[in-house]
Amino acid sequence: MTDSKYFTTTKKGEIYELKADLNSDKKEKKKEAVKKVIASMTVGKDVSSLFPDVVNCMQTDNLELKKLVYLYLMNYAKSQPDMAIMAVNTFVKDCEDTNPLIRALAVRTMGCIRVDKITAYLCDPLRKCLKDEDPYVQKTAAVCVAKLYDINPQLVEDQGFIDQLRDLLTASNPMVVANAVAALSEINDASPSGTTLFDLNSQTINKLLTALNECTEWGQIFILDSLSNYTPKDDREAQSICERVTPRLAHANAAVVLSAVKVLMKFMEMMPVDGEYLTTLTRKLAPPLVTLLSAEPEVQYVALRNINLIVQKRAEILKHEMKVFFVKYNDPIYVKLEKLDIMIRLASQANIAQVLAELKEYATEVDVDFVRKSVRAIGRCAIKVEQSAERCVSTLLDLIQTKVNYVVQEAIVVIKDIFRKYPNKYESIIATLCENLDTLDEPEARASMIWIIGEYAERIDNADELLESFLEGFHDENTQVQLQLLTAIVKLFLKRPTDTQELVQQVLSLATQDSDNPDLRDRGYIYWRLLSTDPAAAKDVVLANKPLISEETDLIEPTLLDELICYIGSLASVYHKPPSAFVEGRNATRRVLPTRTPGSGSTSPESETAAAMPATPATTIIPEAQPIHQSDLIGDLLGMDLGPPAPTPPMSAMTAQPMMGGGSLDLIGGGLDSLIGGPAMGQPVPQQQPMMGGGGSMGTMGALGDIFSLAAGPGLVPGMYVEPKTEWLAASKGKGLEIKGTFSRRQGQLCMDMTLTNKAMQQMSQFAIQLNKNSFGLVPAQPLNVPSPLNMNQSLDVTLPLNSNGPVQRMEPIASLQVAVKNNIDVMYFSALASINALFLETGEMEKRDFLTEWQKLPAANEVQFPIEVPMTADEVVQKLQTNNIFTVARRHLDGQDMLYQSLKLPNNIWVLIELKMQPGVSSATLSLKCQLVDISQMVHVSYKAILQN
Repeated sequence: MTDSKYFTTTKKGEIYELKADLNSDKKEKKKEAVKKVIASMTVGKDVSSLFPDVVNCMQTDNLELKKLVYLYLMNYAKSQPDMAIMAVNTFVKDCEDTNPLIRALAVRTMGCIRVDKITAYLCDPLRKCLKDEDPYVQKTAAVCVAKLYDINPQLVEDQGFIDQLRDLLTASNPMVVANAVAALSEINDASPSGTTLFDLNSQTINKLLTALNECTEWGQIFILDSLSNYTPKDDREAQSICERVTPRLAHANAAVVLSAVKVLMKFMEMMPVDGEYLTTLTRKLAPPLVTLLSAEPEVQYVALRNINLIVQKRAEILKHEMKVFFVKYNDPIYVKLEKLDIMIRLASQANIAQVLAELKEYATEVDVDFVRKSVRAIGRCAIKVEQSAERCVSTLLDLIQTKVNYVVQEAIVVIKDIFRKYPNKYESIIATLCENLDTLDEPEARASMIWIIGEYAERIDNADELLESFLEGFHDENTQVQLQLLTAIVKLFLKRPTDTQELVQQVLSLATQDSDNPDLRDRGYIYWRLLSTDPAAAKDVVLANKPLISEETDLIEPTLLDELICYIGSLASVYHKPPSAFVEGRNATRRVLPTRTPGSGSTSPESETAAAMPATPATTIIPEAQPIHQSDLIGDLLGMDLGPPAPTPPMSAMTAQPMMGGGSLDLIGGGLDSLIGGPAMGQPVPQQQPMMGGGGSMGTMGALGDIFSLAAGPGLVPGMYVEPKTEWLAASKGKGLEIKGTFSRRQGQLCMDMTLTNKAMQQMSQFAIQLNKNSFGLVPAQPLNVPSPLNMNQSLDVTLPLNSNGPVQRMEPIASLQVAVKNNIDVMYFSALASINALFLETGEMEKRDFLTEWQKLPAANEVQFPIEVPMTADEVVQKLQTNNIFTVARRHLDGQDMLYQSLKLPNNIWVLIELKMQPGVSSATLSLKCQLVDISQMVHVSYKAILQN
């Protein structure tokens, strides 16, 4: 006997047996065989060899068997396209079957078979099914059009299927309407042009709203999403739609609720701010959002991410629901952190006590990440709610006393921010912080502690010893710590130069000679050069006043927030990014919130004047008069002559020649001398006639203006201070567009002076600009005029006039402007600080009597004093300040001092009253400022300093 017996068998194999059963005459056996084939296919076995046999089973009246065969076809048609053609005739035949379930099944399957050869045969059956009398077949065919568009967009457009879908919007069956809306929306999103395929009008909207009450939950979502893309004609239509959408807030499906919230949030933008319906709607939105937080953690997280956006846009919706965001012991960490973030956003003077109590409790939890976030949250509360700052600092000190390492380190990091927000208020706790110096091992905490020591070195007796202790392991420190240590020791040297010279030499040597880090080395060389050439300049640079830190550093940029509100209930609202940021190849049109129609109020509830800003005294309300202290020299104004204002010296040296030709300056005929403050060749300069805007004399600067920080351009008053241009938008963040700019006043109007540079690899054109709501209501007075195209590596100077009649919203810092610039490449966002001196109005001169009355009425707490260097005489000060729209109301000489009483005016009717005490022959002076908005005083002081010293 040979070994061939091992290679022969009587068994035919599983495939052979299935093949035999598929060709059996018995229906039951055939059905069982197809089920086995599907089972094998499901677990990953290759049964494609049975394709012809399975296709033969299509010729049956049994619906269950037909479904199984269609399932097999969908799976293997792509790998066997030639064989799949065999099934086309059966598909076409099934599309005309008397049973609507079979007709729908056939057209659904043909749409799922992504084979080009079959697609051509699909058009006629699909067209018939779209006009089918049975709504089930119609709704299935509507979805099939969207699938076909994904395979062959051109075919769908040529065959007129999109027009047929539009016709289905008026169908009587709500599910047909819902599926037609879903298909059109899907096609619209996939369309490369991004153009709207169906226009929503009042008639169509009514049809959709009627279908909304009767279709399934997913149909409701499609309809609500389409409604959110509609812009009502006026606030009345918006209110009517909201009334019919509001019942969806009570739906059991979270997706329906969020889609309804999206529609309501969008249409609320069109309603009057003080309208009764808006208040009612705000109350109705809270319960459904709260209900979402009782679901499972994953749904909670999605809800919380959406609520985070809603709270940033309209905090009043959930301002009374703080307790639902308190953390539960069994919440997952991702839910805890999101709740914590929303708690801070909702924190206010009314609820800060219970928020702090919760946060203090959280700081004793076992989860280290959560504890760190909780401690940071306490600091954010202190920065956000000024009245709670003392209580927050006290809470942080209690946490430091626990001596838990990571708690202490986080507390020191946030206390540094509190010191920045409230200078000269809580420095008494520095000694407590220094006690924990040895326990700090994290770079951020060490850097924060070093910053505190350097910033308040004059209050810490052993500051040099403390910093020297950090210096011992300088090379082992993190870069962040090294940079902070370098700056802190330089600060210490500038404050106490006699006993810290050796220490500063040591740190500069370590930073410049022994370090490989380019950032550290460069900073070291800059400090070294500054200290060796001009210690006064070093003092101005290193010890300059710090800008106030923002209350909410993690707020989403307003334009992006408005866009994300339009995507509530989608992935974009969870990621907090627009779809174009994470969906590849998406070119959909950016969605924006509608604006209010004229007469229905300002553009958002936050759009109230600076007079009504929270936690800030209103500019239009004058507090009752305060008693005058004997030591206050302003009281002497009572005995002054309240006659006409004192005459000011005639403008000579700083007065420009009249504008000639195109407004350029004659550099030879004396214009150059005007840049440095003297008349040419000793000749008097003729005074220019006043120009429009109620301002002073307007002139122009030559090309050398920027060198002297006097930006060039027509309409500038000679001697008016203009800040040098700074980088507002880096090319790396602006898709190749770099913007440098500053602010100036030209002919009585505020202007943005910008230099646009194209560093991209393509031309730029179609420029436009928009300003977000800001503290002074600044808006462009005209479109941005940039000669197109802006070629590669080309720079252009443009000037944009600004008006102050736009919507007002408190910003932090108060002079912050959020700007969006659009071109043919993209939309870029950046922030710029408006030069406060450019906002000084020409109408800022106050009568003596009015000045005295206003000074008395302002509370003493609103008076802020600053030391200031004035390198000129009182007459020169009056001259120079008047050129910059700071007007001298009165002068007097008292006890060897020159007293100047001055006034200036900002947009929104904000007045600043000033007292400048000078001593002849001494450059040191005292500047006293009184204003309803105390925040502005610091900025006015900086402007005074810049004007007088430049």
